Amino acid sequence: MLEKTVAKNIQELRKKKKMTLQELADLAGLTKGYLSKVERSIKFPPLSTLNEIATALEKDVAYFFNQQELRPKDIKLTFTKNEQGKIVKTDGTGSGYTFRMLAENKAGKNMIPYIIEPAFNEQQVFQHEGEEFLYVLEGTQEFIYDGQTYLMEKGDSVYFDAGVPHTGRSIGHKKAKLLAIMYKYKRL
Repeated sequence: MLEKTVAKNIQELRKKKKMTLQELADLAGLTKGYLSKVERSIKFPPLSTLNEIATALEKDVAYFFNQQELRPKDIKLTFTKNEQGKIVKTDGTGSGYTFRMLAENKAGKNMIPYIIEPAFNEQQVFQHEGEEFLYVLEGTQEFIYDGQTYLMEKGDSVYFDAGVPHTGRSIGHKKAKLLAIMYKYKRL
């Protein structure tokens, strides 16, 4: 259901801005074919790709996850209680991770905070504009950055340029849980 909401919101906003699929694909650094699959709910992109689409459409990524009447307003502060925040599971869509959105109602934010639980068999490699910070809350994660592997355990953190290929996966018997903060650059 969430995938359909995201797809519908992307398509509606693109059409409202009178943009073609190709124009949006070019602005977001994607192919027209991939974007078409996203809009038809065939592919559910990772958060970093959704962020690129949101930036190209001049919206916050949280905009895509909300129903029309619940879209965030321009508020100065957002408070998220423990265990609240929309949960997005990407199982079966090529990524296989789960993330909980934090501060989703804060419109116009430059940072995207979330809790992520990487899959055990993550195979997708990410590369996008911006910077990221990861802090391991629970478990163990294998983090691969530009071909170099790092074993991250509870309390470990990493801050990196997200334009370099990177990926990660949970190691052990239980999925790792990480606080992740993605910083997006503003397009001028």
